[in-house]
Amino acid sequence: MNDLFGPRPCASILFPLPLPEAFDYAVPEGMALQPGDHVLAPLGGRHVHGVVWALKEEADGERKLKPVEEVIGGPRLAEGTRRFVDWSAGYLVEPPGVILRQVLRSSSALKPSPVETVYRLGQTRPDRLTPAREAVIAAAGRKPMSAADLARAAGVSGSVVKGLADLGVLVVEEREVDPPFEAPDPYREGVELNEIQRQAAAILRRLVAAGGFQAALIDGVTGSGKTEVYFEAVAELLRREPQAQILVLLPEIALTQSVMDRFEARFGARPALWHSDIGQKERRRVWREVATGRARIVAGARSALFLPFTGLRAIIVDEEHDPTFKQDEGLTYHARDLAVARGKLEGALVVLASATPSLESLVNAEAGRYVHIRLPGRAGLAELPEIATLDLREFPPERGNWLSEPLVREMAEVFARGEQTLLYLNRRGFAPLVLCRACGHKMKSPDTERWLVEHRYTGRLVCHTTGFSMPKPRACPECGAEDSLTGVGPGVERVAEEARTRFPDAVVEVFSSDTAQGPDAVRDLVQRMERGEIDILVGTQIAAKGHNFPRLTLVGVVDADLGLAGGDLRAGERTYQMLVQAAGRAGRADRPGKAILQTHQPEHEALQALVAGDRAAFLDAERMMREHLRLPPYGRLAALVLSGPDPERLEETARGIAAAAPLAEGVEVFGPADAPLAVIRGRWRKRFLVQADRKVDVSAYMRAWMARVKIPAAIRASVDIEPYSFL
Repeated sequence: MNDLFGPRPCASILFPLPLPEAFDYAVPEGMALQPGDHVLAPLGGRHVHGVVWALKEEADGERKLKPVEEVIGGPRLAEGTRRFVDWSAGYLVEPPGVILRQVLRSSSALKPSPVETVYRLGQTRPDRLTPAREAVIAAAGRKPMSAADLARAAGVSGSVVKGLADLGVLVVEEREVDPPFEAPDPYREGVELNEIQRQAAAILRRLVAAGGFQAALIDGVTGSGKTEVYFEAVAELLRREPQAQILVLLPEIALTQSVMDRFEARFGARPALWHSDIGQKERRRVWREVATGRARIVAGARSALFLPFTGLRAIIVDEEHDPTFKQDEGLTYHARDLAVARGKLEGALVVLASATPSLESLVNAEAGRYVHIRLPGRAGLAELPEIATLDLREFPPERGNWLSEPLVREMAEVFARGEQTLLYLNRRGFAPLVLCRACGHKMKSPDTERWLVEHRYTGRLVCHTTGFSMPKPRACPECGAEDSLTGVGPGVERVAEEARTRFPDAVVEVFSSDTAQGPDAVRDLVQRMERGEIDILVGTQIAAKGHNFPRLTLVGVVDADLGLAGGDLRAGERTYQMLVQAAGRAGRADRPGKAILQTHQPEHEALQALVAGDRAAFLDAERMMREHLRLPPYGRLAALVLSGPDPERLEETARGIAAAAPLAEGVEVFGPADAPLAVIRGRWRKRFLVQADRKVDVSAYMRAWMARVKIPAAIRASVDIEPYSFL
């Protein structure tokens, strides 16, 4: 609003809330603001943390604006981060505040690091040494510690520590609780590369030298040294720009320890680590160091993509094909796709790496949008494993068992040679279904149609969709028969039980997210496997990705058909990728490896291609199918999922939304239809699927559609661009 002194400045403030846009506020006289500043502003009767998104010379319209309350301080959100928030909101069809909420994950990080008082050993020595003082001096010689930690380490009271500090024996210092991360050294020597790896690294170095946005796909077989190749790009970038920030995205938390160790060996410093299992203190530290530009290399899960980088110059997506990069709950997005977009917005190099690249990335590489870097052979003396199918129709396991005799014989030979076996089955728990022998009742999760999975180690039945868990009952809840509930089908715990029965002298371990919870447990299990302390490892997909076990020479896939069934358009591709990854764990050192795939469908094209080592034939068939049906990457998809507590009200709402769908050339809308998982957590579900030509902007189409409808408060609507799950 204009006054006698001209237009008043105002600030558009975006809040980390599901609001449609940034709101305008008056800037009080004397308050200096810049885009990216963190502020408090009145909203709905309270003061809320928001970010200045833009500054204007005057407010829109004649309304009187509320003033900004105060500047919070802390590192500003950089322009690149703000642009990424806006772009992601448009692409994902979400309010920008929902994306901002992903960025502002640690509000306490806006304040400087807390400080603590620590004691270190000085040059002075006391005139009189008692055993207690000697213990403190010995403990203080290791590293600076707080008074309580030093007293605890020395086994003395705090008064002994204070007395030595008064005498000057201990020097008192103040230090940050959240210390900066050690800077990487890009001049350290890496491992010696072979000729093909050197050529690949040279390509990446040229892309770094060219600057700006570039995208490259490293397409290398398992064990070909993809990590060492992209390390060369990281080193080149840091030599040219010492303040550059690099993000490495990993599909599994279980892989972070191995990658952290390799980074430390190469650069003399460990990356900042970001994933859901780190504590609040470390989360605060990482967020602050990234936002101030001091964290040079960050390794993390998909959510690390939303960290507030100030100088992001490279994004590396390791195992770019992995479906876990797609988040299906809450904010739905694919980290690989958003990584490419953020790289373009930031003018950064994007490197995608995989032994089994997604068809989407391969098509982009073949079209020239990505630089295609191939690594066709394993590094050093290692050779690709021999792969064979084992037809379960010809060699069925004994009743109640899951391992066929030819596979067991191979395991026995491996065990006799002192080598290791990996049994791969992507099913957690002991049994995927629990039913009553007396009446046939199937145990299901409340308010959903999902079967409960039996976990023998904990004695519980668990729903892996909703998280519901209960002790396994002694009696059937339907007919009351006692001791009648039995597990049907195999999970990794059941396969491990069979392996222990067949090999009583072998050390058998289970590797799944249920049995190795948290980074420390994963690190311990992986290290014991690397040292050869485990003979037979039974694992889910967490065991099949990225690990390097030198003594592992046999991989047995218990059920190679798992994942081939159903209506998932990527079922064949996913199965092929996972089996390549699992088989690729064998023979990674100087010992030859072998993979045996138990299957009822040895004639399936994915399995045939795997055995023949003919990826091109499999991909050609996959391309033809996708192109014919206009499926990604030759078409576009979007999903709209509705859920509500009342099925009749949900049906009525879905019909109204269907009627409002815009008519557009090259777009078809299917639905509404009941979702395969019709009820989750007591909420009924309906799905729409939008299929469009490649040239259609499906995000714009979905935004136009959603603008036409008013969704009742009891109904939740979720838009999923390029869905991976169809449940």
